[in-house]
Amino acid sequence: MELMLKENALQGKTILVTGGGTGLGRSMSEAFLKLGANIVICSRKQDVIEKAASDMMQQHGGQVLGLACDVRKYDEVEKVIEAAYAKFGGIDVLVNNAAGNFISPTERLSNKAFDVIVDIVLKGSYNCTLALGKKWIAEKRKASVLSIVTTYSWTGSGYVVPSACAKAGVLALTRSLAAEWGKYGIRLNAIAPGPFPTEGAFSRLFPEAATKLMDPKKRIPLQRYGEHHELANLACYLVSDFASYINGEVVTIDGGEWLYGAGEFNAFDAVPQEMWDLIEKQVRGKG
Repeated sequence: MELMLKENALQGKTILVTGGGTGLGRSMSEAFLKLGANIVICSRKQDVIEKAASDMMQQHGGQVLGLACDVRKYDEVEKVIEAAYAKFGGIDVLVNNAAGNFISPTERLSNKAFDVIVDIVLKGSYNCTLALGKKWIAEKRKASVLSIVTTYSWTGSGYVVPSACAKAGVLALTRSLAAEWGKYGIRLNAIAPGPFPTEGAFSRLFPEAATKLMDPKKRIPLQRYGEHHELANLACYLVSDFASYINGEVVTIDGGEWLYGAGEFNAFDAVPQEMWDLIEKQVRGKG
């Protein structure tokens, strides 16, 4: 992973990444670690998170604390924070990354399925943000929160309605607290990624049976998926002191996907070049 920030750009910072043992959370955590930060990663599975922490330290050096935590449970979040403070003396950055999602017609969902997604994404984010925010304010510590949302946080999307509701809530949380907590020196920002392949979530959102009917890359003007180092570099910048005047922003990194989908006439990409002469004649004939 090639990093754009200078060596040790995050030295002295301790960063808590929820869901930091796998996928994009792992990629961001490794980037933070390589730039000199102390890392705390948490997920529900103790064996997975401990192995991830061990592997990261073996590969990159530095200090990684792996802790089991269900972010839906406020008392477990508080225990993670206590352990991080005991080991590193504090936390400077929270990355709300833990999430759950899958595609389904909404009428096929049970209320429990809806609850699972909303509780992990929205409740987990506000649990962590509130617990740390209270400590930061009491300590008068300048800090930042970075939340991973999605472009359908503002457009909405069928077939992932629980996620859309939850991510929209996280975006509202980000913007609201950016305004309210800025006076304490606490910044809140978000990243809205497009498709970034991961072993877990990506296969649930783009299963083979569905991609045979539609190629997700055709919705992306750049005609490719995102690469993990691209998002990780953006995250490093937003949590660093170089971004100290950025507050309340959501940065989209999707290759132009959501704009392409929103543009009424972008589907004209499907028109072969040789047909444009005929179309032009028809258009002029209507003039």
